[in-house]
Amino acid sequence: MSAPRLLLVEDDPALAELLEFRFSAEGYAVTATPDGDEALLLAVEESPDLVVLDWMIEGTSGIEVCRRLRREKATAHVPIVMLTARGAEDDKIRGLDTGADDYVTKPFSPRELIARVNAIMRRIRPALAGETLSVGDLSLDATAHKVTRKGQVVALGPTEFRLLKFFMEHPGRVFSRGQLLDAVWGTDSDIELRTVDVHIRRLRKGIELAGSADPVRTVRSAGYALEAV
Repeated sequence: MSAPRLLLVEDDPALAELLEFRFSAEGYAVTATPDGDEALLLAVEESPDLVVLDWMIEGTSGIEVCRRLRREKATAHVPIVMLTARGAEDDKIRGLDTGADDYVTKPFSPRELIARVNAIMRRIRPALAGETLSVGDLSLDATAHKVTRKGQVVALGPTEFRLLKFFMEHPGRVFSRGQLLDAVWGTDSDIELRTVDVHIRRLRKGIELAGSADPVRTVRSAGYALEAV
């Protein structure tokens, strides 16, 4: 299973370095930036599984970054943990209302922050907890390398299996062909983008079930997503 990707947006160099070290030690692939404008670009380019976002940062403010991430289809479902020195109840409510999933007030213990992030990750990526992945009527057991739909075993090739697994780890998220290519085939792959379309068709055919809707959604000019049906 690929390492969960975390986007860290923090403009305090010492704190950013500490958090990047601690999250990396926990098995996260961390991308860090002190700048809100760059964070918005990285959120689309890197497709993070979770964003740790400071309220007061360079460029676009953390609260505005949060708002914009929630407006974009590609990042609307990405969990956001807000970091801030603002401890007033009204500020916490504002952060949560803007779209943050959790709110941690400075100063804080890195262990507490990591525990909160891990708890969110276990909810959105059950495979991290060693559980079977389930989205709608699809179930995937990574250990047994087995996929079922409505209880019926589905036969998939190894590439289609990896593709479905990635989708099921990020239900509802829209991924471009380039992002799927990097995630499933690897960043060093020489495979062409149109190859992704071929394997999407094979995946659709493999999980096709009479009388059931297609869970793989094509988003025009954006990519593909897996929906619960």
